[in-house]
Amino acid sequence: MQTNCKKLFPIACRAAVFSFLMAGSAMLMQAQQTPSVAPAAKAPVFLAALAGPDAPNYAASYFGSSSSSSSSSSDALAAEDSPDSLGSAASAGLQPPPRRRYGQPSYAGSNTNPDGSPKWTGLGGFGLALPVGITHKYETPSWGFQAGFGRDWSKTFGVIFQFDYDHFGLQGSTLANQQYVENIYFENYFGETITGESLDGNNHVWSFTLNPTFTLPTEGTWGAYAVVGGGFYHKVTNFTLPSEECDPIYGECYTVNSNIDHYTSNAGGVNGGLGVTWKFSKFSNQRLYVEARYVVVFNQYRAGYTAANINNDTTNDTNIYPANSNRTAYIPIKFGIRF
Repeated sequence: MQTNCKKLFPIACRAAVFSFLMAGSAMLMQAQQTPSVAPAAKAPVFLAALAGPDAPNYAASYFGSSSSSSSSSSDALAAEDSPDSLGSAASAGLQPPPRRRYGQPSYAGSNTNPDGSPKWTGLGGFGLALPVGITHKYETPSWGFQAGFGRDWSKTFGVIFQFDYDHFGLQGSTLANQQYVENIYFENYFGETITGESLDGNNHVWSFTLNPTFTLPTEGTWGAYAVVGGGFYHKVTNFTLPSEECDPIYGECYTVNSNIDHYTSNAGGVNGGLGVTWKFSKFSNQRLYVEARYVVVFNQYRAGYTAANINNDTTNDTNIYPANSNRTAYIPIKFGIRF
């Protein structure tokens, strides 16, 4: 080709070679004069968001800096992605959410407290009634029962409104002294006695009280609590004699104890005690309980006839059993269920 070009078109070949060389020289000179411009690297958004106003430009140092000819475009890109311009976006969506505070779970509902315990509670029990102190001198142990309903504010504190009934017998010496007083009193005022009859009697106290209850926090099936309270106490003593009664229809006769004398005393009182509970399961609200309390009723003594002064006949009073108004103390021990 070279031989043919030189032979056939010597002038044209030279012109083409010259033009090719000139074009190559021009391209080489332009490449030497124009520095290499790397496109302005855009810093990752998370770096820009975390960088402060005075933070070094790690993106520029990593990707390189642009020349003076492209400084305006790189400055525009930097301004666009600067922390100041991204501050609102970073605060809105790129910043981590605030740390949650974890505490006890809340189960509050219409019948449930925030700690998961039921708001309402009830109880019912039956057991013994033991007179103590001066009360024991004229009364004997017997039976009693209780029932209550109240409000719990948490697993550890509640208040129960409660009804109690505690029954007692009377000591043999009490009955003997009372029969002696009754005979003289009846003979003096009614001209008859009850000599030869077997006097009997009983005593009972019923009460309405309000009782704050403090429960020991436990995780198992066993629990314990302390209770204090106070309220109104009504004390009653009855004396009875056996009498014969006959059925008017069938004509059958039978013996019953009939009241011949009756005494009452009303007073305020307080109580306090401890109890132990056992749940049917770890998650059950129903639990068996046994408790013992100490009860004091602040009766006001009212003078009357006794075995010591009945013969003097100086009181001129119808109260022939003043012991009913003595201050009363006893220990009720109850077994039952709380729910």
